[in-house]
Amino acid sequence: MTLQLPKASMIQYQRLQPFSAISFDLDDTLYNNLPYVIHASEQLFSLINQIYPATTTWDAAQWQQLKHALFKLHPELAHDTSAARYAMLHQGLLHFGYSETEASQGAQDGMTCFHHHRSNFTVDESVLELLERLSQRYQLIGITNGNVDTQRIGLDKVMQFVLHPGHGVKMKPAADMFSLACRQLDIKPSALLHVGDHPLSDIAGAKMAGCQSAWLNPCMQQRHKKAQPVLPHIEINQLDLLLQLL
Repeated sequence: MTLQLPKASMIQYQRLQPFSAISFDLDDTLYNNLPYVIHASEQLFSLINQIYPATTTWDAAQWQQLKHALFKLHPELAHDTSAARYAMLHQGLLHFGYSETEASQGAQDGMTCFHHHRSNFTVDESVLELLERLSQRYQLIGITNGNVDTQRIGLDKVMQFVLHPGHGVKMKPAADMFSLACRQLDIKPSALLHVGDHPLSDIAGAKMAGCQSAWLNPCMQQRHKKAQPVLPHIEINQLDLLLQLL
């Protein structure tokens, strides 16, 4: 059986106004993020279980329950994935009876392990080439809710800067990073086109911040369902369709 790939498709819902910069979501827009996060998490807990054997009685769901409980106590952690993971590990180790010194060291070692594996890849060469071509006309930046090391994965070569949440900067769909990006680029929000895969955090977030939006929707599904809170300016199922904007 031959797999039929969807035809390249661009749908315009609103006319694009002139723009001078393009911001990209990273995870699941420029690469498939899930395998790297799963592997990094597995390596993290393998390390923690090995050094702190009491933790072997917990599974992944119990660690997640602890993290969400910490969100209720410290709402700011919901906007900083690294700080939230550190707090989860630290508090978990304390729960199992380890000392403050052991808990702090374990959380730090766990974060080092996670970050190494989480960014242990490079963006596909075809995507980097696409970004390079776009950068010849537009300023390119990244706006991500994640914590990937953009230098290790190769995006520092094609993007001026990448914004991450944390330290008082809220995650998308909050306007924080969109507004900060426009200030750093010295442009009006309407001069920024944001490209992302998530209907709420990317598309609704960008539009609420006054930016233009391009929804990367590879399967071209759910265009008119409640999962899509607002319509993007354009919808594409392949990144290379952005070259038409040149």
